Amino acid sequence: MYRTHTCGELRHDNIGQEITLSGWVQKTRDKGFMIWVDLRDRYGITQLIFDESRTDKTVMEQAKSLGREFVVQVTGQVIERESKNPNLPTGDVEVLVQKLTILNASELPPFTIEDETDGGEDIRMKYRYLDIRRNPVKEKLLFRHKVAQEVRNYLSAQDFCEVETPYLIKSTPEGARDFVVPSRMNSGEFYALPQSPQTFKQLLMVGGMDRYFQIVKCFRDEDLRADRQPEFTQIDCEMSFVEQEDILQTFEGLTKHLLKKIRNVDVTDFPRMTYDEAMRKYGNDKPDIRFGMEFGELNEVTQHKDFKVFNEAELVVGMAVPNAASYSRKQIDELIDWVKRPQVGALGMVYCKCESDGTFKSSVDKFYDQEDLAKWAEVTGANAGDLILVLSGKANKTREQLSALRMELGNHLGLRKSDEFAPLWVVDFPLLEWDEESERFHAMHHPFTSPKPEDMDKLESDPGAVRANAYDLVLNGNEIGGGSIRIFDKTMQQRMFSLLGFTEEEAENQFGFLMNAFRYGAPPHGGIAFGLDRLVAILGGQETIRDFIAFPKNNSGRDVMIEAPAAISKEQLDELSICVKTE
Repeated sequence: MYRTHTCGELRHDNIGQEITLSGWVQKTRDKGFMIWVDLRDRYGITQLIFDESRTDKTVMEQAKSLGREFVVQVTGQVIERESKNPNLPTGDVEVLVQKLTILNASELPPFTIEDETDGGEDIRMKYRYLDIRRNPVKEKLLFRHKVAQEVRNYLSAQDFCEVETPYLIKSTPEGARDFVVPSRMNSGEFYALPQSPQTFKQLLMVGGMDRYFQIVKCFRDEDLRADRQPEFTQIDCEMSFVEQEDILQTFEGLTKHLLKKIRNVDVTDFPRMTYDEAMRKYGNDKPDIRFGMEFGELNEVTQHKDFKVFNEAELVVGMAVPNAASYSRKQIDELIDWVKRPQVGALGMVYCKCESDGTFKSSVDKFYDQEDLAKWAEVTGANAGDLILVLSGKANKTREQLSALRMELGNHLGLRKSDEFAPLWVVDFPLLEWDEESERFHAMHHPFTSPKPEDMDKLESDPGAVRANAYDLVLNGNEIGGGSIRIFDKTMQQRMFSLLGFTEEEAENQFGFLMNAFRYGAPPHGGIAFGLDRLVAILGGQETIRDFIAFPKNNSGRDVMIEAPAAISKEQLDELSICVKTE
């Protein structure tokens, strides 16, 4: 028996007991006649004591040889600590060691295995298995487990059945790039790793499973950022005989359940906002509604003077920053420099201070009088003491730029509090978006999304105006879930493929299996998928997902620990009939 207790388990009630512990040496303190060792495992830390007056001489010599991260087993008696540590659950006791076994020696780790480590991100990624021993990473993985467990508990209680779907599937032309897998037995042909189990969960509805879910790995070969990895995990769900309202109510319930169980937060309000309203008020389709600073469109109150920059703009839009009229010129210049960065791309920014005495001071006083500026304040909802910031240009790009600035200011002003949670449904997305390069429509969600029933008559006459029967769940400015009511009629699905530029042959080749399934009594159905990695990070008070994943990739999509991706041998390439170009 390697242990009778864990290193986080012993308390005052265990005093006098003989116990056995196993774990890693966190650190040692050698006073010559007495040695203290902090022994660590997943559950906590227990202090060991070796005392030459009470400990066998051989055991004392062994203890002197211990280094950081040695794996050891000890047997001894639980005794009361003379100097108690109130910061440790085990801080009232220590173990007087009678027997010590070194199970495995360790080289000196490349960084310190402590909460506040001296290791940089790159070195910790390379030795991720060591990083996981640190509490900040270990606790995030345990937190992720707890969230996943609560998801399963809730959905199972709602009669959802967990079903596994294949990882080796067929490549499809919609969405991001696929990761492809060559087939040795079918020379020259390839599988794709799934970007989502979309068609399979629809087929499960055709199969009568009624309510399905799966916590599943998905794969997208796309550029990475803080909240994106090439492989990610979805909470994938589908329901039969439902309309949009049924799905929204069900997954409001899941979100409430998680917030209560994980963070002990009660959230009752799930406001709804159309896509058009979100873009108009916040400049993006996943607004953070924990704070205000809604946009005001200023074309009517700015394009009547000789200010060419505004007069030539498709959109002039501004927002009021609360209590920021006191900003110095240096602070305002820093904001202007921020929006002019390549990542944002604005050419400049106009500002207007709403002074406490009711007057206004702007960077364009040469063109606009006090009456004009008062109208700016009215449109943006600015009060005395606020600062109005204004951008102009092409409508979509300008909204995007002001949205980025709003989020930056939200962080800077402390308005995006990690312990506050504000969910929001965004609905009524466009069904299609026009792509200038390919000169055709693309599905904004995917080609299986149903149009809103009241917009069906526009499919042929004005397809760009058709709204999707789709919805996204936003939490604290992050999309945590998205889904739609699906097309379940073969004729309607054919119409959709045609709108998206598929020939009948292409549609049959790519999705004939689904079209055939619709011939055999497909029920009305819809669903949603949550990004588990992002959801866990937000519930954990963060927005970067990497530390909540056991073995993440870096920003280049590489696993620097196992050095993947990597070249394979010529024999393997030949077996797969793959020719690799060389320089």
